[in-house]
Amino acid sequence: MALEITDANFEELVLKSDKPVMLDFWAVWCGPCRMIAPIVEEMHTEYEGRAVIGKVDVDNNPEVAVKYGIRNIPTVLFVKNGEVADKQVGAAPKHVFTAKMDALL
Repeated sequence: MALEITDANFEELVLKSDKPVMLDFWAVWCGPCRMIAPIVEEMHTEYEGRAVIGKVDVDNNPEVAVKYGIRNIPTVLFVKNGEVADKQVGAAPKHVFTAKMDALL
């Protein structure tokens, strides 16, 4: 299962990560979020050891969502060296996410 990123562990797991990070901002009630959830889980397995794949529940972790101006979900941020390198707003096919992640590796 993809790593659960929270307001409390965000700095440690994302900003201080020595690997690129893909963050899926989602909520339980969001239909498009459920559409991309299997993609995020597959990528968590496929990129294990090379990247961090995590999920941020915006309802339970408002600080991180506000910090990055997340207004629409799903929004997927790609972070490298503590900086946002790319993002995808809305649901998309898996190849869109893998292409953005591969560009950071």
